[in-house]
Amino acid sequence: MLLKSIPKIDKFITNKAFDGLSKALITKISKEKIQKLRENILNNNIKHFDENILINSIIKEYKNINSSSLKTVINATGIIVHTNLGRSLLDEKIFKNAIKIATSYNNLEYDLQKGKRGERYEHITKSLKALTNCEDAIVVNNNASAVFLILNTFCKNKEVVVSRGELVEIGGSFRVPEVMSQSGAILKEIGTTNKTHLKDYENAINDNTAMLMKVHKSNYSIEGFSSDVSFEDISKIAKQNYLIDYFDMGSGHIMDLPYNLSKDEPSILELMKQNPSLLSFSGDKLLGSVQAGIIIGKKELIEKLKKNQLLRMLRVDKITLALLEESLNLYLKNELDTIPTLKMLNTKLEVLEERSKTLKSKIEDFINCEVIETSTMVGGGTTPNKKIPSFALSLKFKDFKANKMEEILRKNLIISRIENDKTILDFRTIKEDEVEKIEEILIKEFKNV
Repeated sequence: MLLKSIPKIDKFITNKAFDGLSKALITKISKEKIQKLRENILNNNIKHFDENILINSIIKEYKNINSSSLKTVINATGIIVHTNLGRSLLDEKIFKNAIKIATSYNNLEYDLQKGKRGERYEHITKSLKALTNCEDAIVVNNNASAVFLILNTFCKNKEVVVSRGELVEIGGSFRVPEVMSQSGAILKEIGTTNKTHLKDYENAINDNTAMLMKVHKSNYSIEGFSSDVSFEDISKIAKQNYLIDYFDMGSGHIMDLPYNLSKDEPSILELMKQNPSLLSFSGDKLLGSVQAGIIIGKKELIEKLKKNQLLRMLRVDKITLALLEESLNLYLKNELDTIPTLKMLNTKLEVLEERSKTLKSKIEDFINCEVIETSTMVGGGTTPNKKIPSFALSLKFKDFKANKMEEILRKNLIISRIENDKTILDFRTIKEDEVEKIEEILIKEFKNV
């Protein structure tokens, strides 16, 4: 009897409850739901059928499919370049020009002076030349792409000399040896895990060597009895042997970083003084811009990269170029406080403490909270194992476990962290205009519980 009560699809989708909804999508969902219903009846998993329940479940699925899964969240973890939360933030102001570019025809590949086809990379090259004093530049969709393109262009079936201590694996199982293999390059490992010397590079060079490569240890550091070779020395050996010297910087920074972070993090401007063949770095890490892989260096080498057919698969679009150009121009105009990553890094501790105290005063009558000194990390594969000081608010409510508090906050799109069995809101990454919103959520969730 239950099987006979199942509605026919063609009649069912005409129900008034579906008015105004996409007929194609409603039909697809209805077919899936009714098929599942039929299977449950045959397997004796259900004893009765309610058409209204079926209709509501279809409408719920319809709304779920059509709702955006990408949502804005409040980052209260303290990690500034948080890979899982979209890495570096962009200032809203720089989107104004990108919006105009995206919603209008533009001169992406058109030379307005000559009235003929132009090159899309020219728009970003002028800014990079002015900022880094490089001969030429090119931009691809991320730094992993930059590494692959460089190796494939110059090292196919040729050897690339790399220290064993720099054969890194970063997020998503991106491994330098495997990238080399897939690019067609031949890996020549030198030194040991903890020690590599200048003579190791010299002894590794042979007739099939194309490049001496240095890789930034983006997510770990080797302490104790260890040593490596500076890129300056690697570059000198490469030039003496007419080889390409290349530094995969991973992040790389333009301006000096606070808390002595610049000591072990490669500086793009300092490295450019050494007249390198090629450097590559990410746009969305310490540079504080959009996701991109930026390659700068010798003009003759950049020209060869442009001729590689892979570039068409790795190139960036007009919006990325527009956003990156706007970000680079902020450096050129010395408007560094407009770059959120740098602004958060440079926010003084007394400011973070004051914001913590402000929120505490608003919620301490119903939540057990305490302003604490803490430390966090920059994140995003930068400054490995380097801590930066911060202030945070630790939260404890009744007999709630820390993970329960964290879950409640997460459902309200506040991403916190757990420390010493307490839920922590780290103000290093909480924007000033988010403090009041956090207060409202805490009041809603805990004041009358």
